[in-house]
Amino acid sequence: MRPVRADRLPRRDWSGTRMSTPTSRTFLITGVSSGLGRAFATGALEAGHVVVGTVRKDGDRAAFEALAPGRAHARLLDVTDDDAVFTAVRETEEHVGPIDVLIANAGYGYEGVFEESPLAQLRAQFAANVFGLAATVQAVLPFMRRRRAGHIFAVGSMGGLMTVPGLAFYCGSKYAVEGMMEALAKEVAPFGVRVTILEPGSFRTDWAGRSMIRSERSIADYDELFEPLRAARQAASGHQLGDPAKAAAAVLAVLDAPRPPVHLVLGSDALRLVAAGRAAVEADLREWAELSRSTDFPEGHQITS
Repeated sequence: MRPVRADRLPRRDWSGTRMSTPTSRTFLITGVSSGLGRAFATGALEAGHVVVGTVRKDGDRAAFEALAPGRAHARLLDVTDDDAVFTAVRETEEHVGPIDVLIANAGYGYEGVFEESPLAQLRAQFAANVFGLAATVQAVLPFMRRRRAGHIFAVGSMGGLMTVPGLAFYCGSKYAVEGMMEALAKEVAPFGVRVTILEPGSFRTDWAGRSMIRSERSIADYDELFEPLRAARQAASGHQLGDPAKAAAAVLAVLDAPRPPVHLVLGSDALRLVAAGRAAVEADLREWAELSRSTDFPEGHQITS
């Protein structure tokens, strides 16, 4: 007898009434007030899914729930509060339904030359982009693992696979997301839980506008390099190539793929820049391969795991 997948089992609503096999999934999406998070939530709702979306401000609750009354559920949440994250996930499982899809999206961008940027800003950047994401994924995992089903999307960035001057703290946080989630994908694959890291390029959101925190300038030596980059980023805000609605459609397409990618680059600019960044790493590997090999013990014996 073939086993029945947990995500295809009949569900019960909050009152315990047996329901028919669902045609929709339950999403948990962090950071749905604006930007890509809002686009992901809107796309899922338009496709007929149920979405629990987290917001930072109480005033954003009603606006989100009005998108699809009865299927859009807003939760006030600061993802840097671990206890609140775990509570929100348990409450969703108990009162809305089993979480089929997590999109860990909450985070922000910090722009500043490394030497000019206060370390407190680095800690804050990691608190939201790395530790907040990790807490959300860790809170959801026990439920998905026990059901042997689920899909986790972690919103990284093209800046997690390549770098841009003036975004050192941001890129550092997104590289951390890449490392954690790539390892996680290997850990949970035997349980039927799938992991996809999204690496968006420049999308037409407020990320590079009012949502970005910018350092104060203080060191003239960086003016020639950084000032044109900052000016160009501000000028491009609102005119980026990427369409958030199409990013949401891409996520839904991956959701139903038989073999979804662990890495999904979004945007032609990201595809070009990530490829160039990877090519630079490969060039270093080739050029310095002999020196790399020279650090081995001469007998060449290695204990394999």
